[in-house]
Amino acid sequence: MRRVYRFRIFIFYLFTMTSTIKKNNWLEILIDQKEIFGDYLFIQKDEILNKTKDSNLIHEKTIKYKSDYSELDIFNSEELQWVDSKTLEELYSRIKDCSKCILHKNRTNFVFGYGNSNADVMIIGEGPGAEEDKQGIPFVGKAGMLLTNILKAINFSRDEVYIANIVKCRPPDNRTPFQEEMDSCFPFLEKQIELIKPKLILCLGLTAARGLLKKKESLAAFRGKVFLYNNSIKVMVTFHPAALLRNPNWKKDCWQDVQEFRKLYDETINNQ
Repeated sequence: MRRVYRFRIFIFYLFTMTSTIKKNNWLEILIDQKEIFGDYLFIQKDEILNKTKDSNLIHEKTIKYKSDYSELDIFNSEELQWVDSKTLEELYSRIKDCSKCILHKNRTNFVFGYGNSNADVMIIGEGPGAEEDKQGIPFVGKAGMLLTNILKAINFSRDEVYIANIVKCRPPDNRTPFQEEMDSCFPFLEKQIELIKPKLILCLGLTAARGLLKKKESLAAFRGKVFLYNNSIKVMVTFHPAALLRNPNWKKDCWQDVQEFRKLYDETINNQ
């Protein structure tokens, strides 16, 4: 009943705003609702695939993530060499040509990550956008400029932290990555975290939070709480900068989130 009630309110809101909102703004409104509430108002990906005529998309070979890499039959011994990487540079060289999911087909660059390889803080977003795909560096577009300013406001620089994404290739039209795409890429991110050994992680947006923490919560449920990744690394969640660009009124809430994150960081470092 709660979801139905929310849906009715949302539909009422859409109809009352019809006279003032242009058609090309509807998609942004839906994206923003998804950012806050998750998939309640959206057709699930499986339904789309069942209707598509593109058999290549349906039958594309994908990977199910498992914590024990030896159980992944889809990998052969050569492909598993990246698991033994000792540095980020070595890991990058071994996975930069990855073709485990359909996202590799249209990429310009494999967007591995950027920053301090010994960072105490990792920033994790959803996936590369157009500018990131072009340059091969995460968060370099307008959202990236905003992220840089957010970090600066809490006394962090881009070179001080390490920035990565849940998926390392740009999804078409910047859509949300499908679950199997995230499952394919997540072991690479997990290896990055293992090598960097951060003390804290800040997830930007709902997709990043769900992808890392493996919890089906709304953004509102994630925000303001401290989670543990791998029973050791403290994690907090806030808005994705791209969502803030679409909805500047969310910046106040984001500012509260990142202030709490900075406070948590100071407490963690001081208590070592």
